[in-house]
Amino acid sequence: MNWPNRLTIARVALVPVIVALLHFDTPVCQALALAMFIAASLTDWLDGYLARKYQIVTNLGKFLDPVADKLLVLSTMVALCGLARFPAWVCVVVLFRELMVDGLRLVAVQQGRVIAAGQLGKIKTTLQMLALMAVMLGEGAFGGLPVAQALIYAAVAMTLWSGIDYFVRNGQVLWQQGGPA
Repeated sequence: MNWPNRLTIARVALVPVIVALLHFDTPVCQALALAMFIAASLTDWLDGYLARKYQIVTNLGKFLDPVADKLLVLSTMVALCGLARFPAWVCVVVLFRELMVDGLRLVAVQQGRVIAAGQLGKIKTTLQMLALMAVMLGEGAFGGLPVAQALIYAAVAMTLWSGIDYFVRNGQVLWQQGGPA
């Protein structure tokens, strides 16, 4: 258990705390939820930086890091959607993309392969996190801020683009060993 993997697990541990805080409609709880979301988002960058700098990239980390990102982003999106502060259709688009990519990853794992996150996926996650931060800073649906709206649409566009790219680059695993089941 290296430090990058510990940071990834810490990110997962913060998810229920962030979601719980979002449901308490007080300025202090909202500020704490935002602060914890920012801290959790920063661990995504830090764990990758440490893993590369100290050459401790592991298959566990390649698998766990994107799962932690998805838990953080999707849980926060759903919580904000439930509070009518985030558009439901965006949650559906993001969830669809993530389930499709995870399905492809599972097929790859069955073939003994671990597919690491690509650069577009990292940009996608960053845009999603920034959009959520902007919404958490604002009021009402879409965060009430033009920057939040722009970030949401940019995140959706990158979510779709990175998903298509992921399948173009890795779709061959579906056709190996006799094709999809």
